[in-house]
Parts: sequence; structure tokens; C-alpha cells
Amino acid sequence: MKVDVAIAGGGLVGASLALALSALKLKVVLIEAHPFGSVDQPSFDDRTTALSNGSRRIFEGIDVWPLIEREATPIKRIHISDQGRFAFARIDAQEQHLQALGFVVINRIMGAALWQRLQEEAVTLLAPARVVSSELKGACRELRCETGADASVTIQARLVIAADGAKSVVRESAGIGATTWDYQQHALVTNVFTQRFHDYVAYERFTPEGPLALLPVSEGRVGLVWSFSPGMAEQVRDLSDAEFLDRLQQAFGFRLGRFTRVGTRHLYPLSLTRADEHVAPRLAVVGNAAQALHPIAGQGFNLGLRDAASLAEVLADALDASGQAAEFDCGDGLLLERYRGWRAADREKIVGFTDGLVRLFTQPLGLAKLARNVGLLAFDLLPAAKDALSQLSLGAAGRIPRLARGGRLRPP
Repeated sequence: MKVDVAIAGGGLVGASLALALSALKLKVVLIEAHPFGSVDQPSFDDRTTALSNGSRRIFEGIDVWPLIEREATPIKRIHISDQGRFAFARIDAQEQHLQALGFVVINRIMGAALWQRLQEEAVTLLAPARVVSSELKGACRELRCETGADASVTIQARLVIAADGAKSVVRESAGIGATTWDYQQHALVTNVFTQRFHDYVAYERFTPEGPLALLPVSEGRVGLVWSFSPGMAEQVRDLSDAEFLDRLQQAFGFRLGRFTRVGTRHLYPLSLTRADEHVAPRLAVVGNAAQALHPIAGQGFNLGLRDAASLAEVLADALDASGQAAEFDCGDGLLLERYRGWRAADREKIVGFTDGLVRLFTQPLGLAKLARNVGLLAFDLLPAAKDALSQLSLGAAGRIPRLARGGRLRPP
């Protein structure tokens, strides 16, 4: 099979990129290890994701947002606190002149919307299929994919996109390594029902065990992400529902009244993974394959989606400049360098910001606790600091993708 672009990984970022590129009339194949639409797809589970306003606009630009909007819960305020300490900080959408600071969506809902849109566009879907090797061959990169039952298919692509997660086979087969820092934490993820309505407030609370986030979702529920050391995470996961709710109540308090019911609890190991490079000959790296972050700041998916939007824009602008799709080489090295240079500043700022928060708010020493409480208090009193944080909604640094600003890749 010969294509212009082969995207390895049909998760949230890979599927979004495939939809963006479908507007360019390029021949695109999306390769996914799980059957499309399957509940086994790990990216399309019941975890919640906080979408920034920039991500919402990207979804609008690829016509996915109308399928998500009714299931998306706005974040109108953010409340940040440190258990057992006096300081707290608040961010209000109205004060920032925004309709919302972001939106919370269940991953399964996003996955279903992306899957529906993919079926409507001229994207070849290859699933289940697993990339087992990648080899540079002249003006293309050749992927060998196993499709089950001892069957395989070979794909020749002018450009290959590695969107297959933090342990990306495609990235590694192109000779790009990655550095991983294990935070020695597991995230316990579940949904919880509360006595009081959440009023569209997202809570971030730092506890001795680890950061605790409560995100507003539909039906009066909140999505819980609570970090623990691995051994303690297993103990808390295995508590009875009553014991678990009591422990959560002690850690969070009664701002939402009593916690009344808890869903199934899942554990996910937490680490920081950074690709050593983001391009190779006829290869670009996006999403978790480029950087997988701790969920403490809710920036990982939004950063990965900006990767996809930026790469799509680089290709769209180059295609428009060439004027002839038949002769357009989407894997040209100059285009890949343009993508790599564009994304560098945003990546560095967001990775540094997220990693710094993890280290600051998991440091048990007294001076660190005092410093972060003084910092929270100062943040709550300084409008400029809140303005700067709200700008993460679009990106931390550098050029903002056209889709994230509410534009289109190409004129309609």
C-alpha cells in the first residue's frame, strides 16, 4: 500500500491528526492495534480529560466538537489548596473574560466522536494492526504491520507519524530514544457522586499522599485523579467503597458535602517520558510518543493535540505553496525541521511547568511546604499570575496553531 501519510496510533491525538489531514486531500492511512470503536482501546476509556479552550477550538476546526459539546462539562472556576495549610488559590473564568477555563470530557465520548468522523472522511483505517518495523527506503518509509492470523501488510509512506504512545515502537525503530523519569506514583482514577452539585468548579488539592484532582462531569459526578506511592495506591484501590469514601472525605473536606458513591477504581503508573528527538528522516513524533506527562496540571493531551495541529498546519501551508498535490512531498526534511522548531518552545515550557509542580507539591520538607503555601497565597492575590496561567489554554510559548485560534487549515 502506497500513501502520503501513515499515522501509527489511532488514539485521541492520532485520530485527531488523521481528521485534520483529511482536509488536505492527502492519502492517509491510520493504523491502530485495537479494532476501531472497540471498548478495549486504552485511550477511549472512562478517564476524564480537561480540554483547554485551544483544544476545543481544534475540535471545532475538525468538526468533532458538535459531537462532544453536549457531553462536555465547562470548568468555570478552579480552586487549588494544600491539605493542612492555610493558603489557597482561585481562578475564575468570568474574571478572565472567558466563557469557561476549559471543558471536561470523558475519553470514551471523545473516542466515539472521532471514530464517527473518521468514517465520514477519506481516511483509510487499518485495524487491528500493529506496526512491527519501520525502515527508510529512498523517498519513503516502509512500515510492516501485523494484522493477525499470521497476516501482514506493508505500507510505503512519504511521511510516517509516530502517535503510538510513550513506548512508541515506530519512534524507537527510527532510532529515536526516549528518557523516562519514574515519579514512583500511581494515579488512582474513578468517578465519585457528591451530595452537593459541583457548580462547575475543578479542585486541585495537594495531600500528603499525593495530588488530588476533582473535575466536574455530568450527572452531578466528579472525576477523581489521586496520586499515591505504588504500594499505597493498591491498598486504597482495594478498600471497601465505604472505607474509600471516608478516606477521600478526610483528604478533601466537605466543600462538596459528603461523597455518596464511587465507581470502579483503576490505577495508572505515572512518569515523565521525553523523546530525544521529534523528527527523523520521513518521520514526525506527536502526542505521548513525544512527551508523556504527569496529570497534575492537565496539560498532556492539550500539548499533544497542539503537536497534531501544528504539524497539520505546516503541511497545509506547504501544500498551498506548492499548488500541485501530486508533486507535493509531505515528508520533505525542511518541513519536518519547520515542525520541530515550531514545537520546541511550547514543549519545553509545558514539560518544565508540569515537572516543576510535581516536584514542588510532592516535596515533604517543611521549607518546601512553606514556599508553596506562600506561592499559592501570592498567586491568589496577583491578577497577572492568573492571566499568565489562563494563557496555557492556548499554549505556553511560541506560535499558536491556526486551529487553536479558531481558524481553519485551509480556506473553505
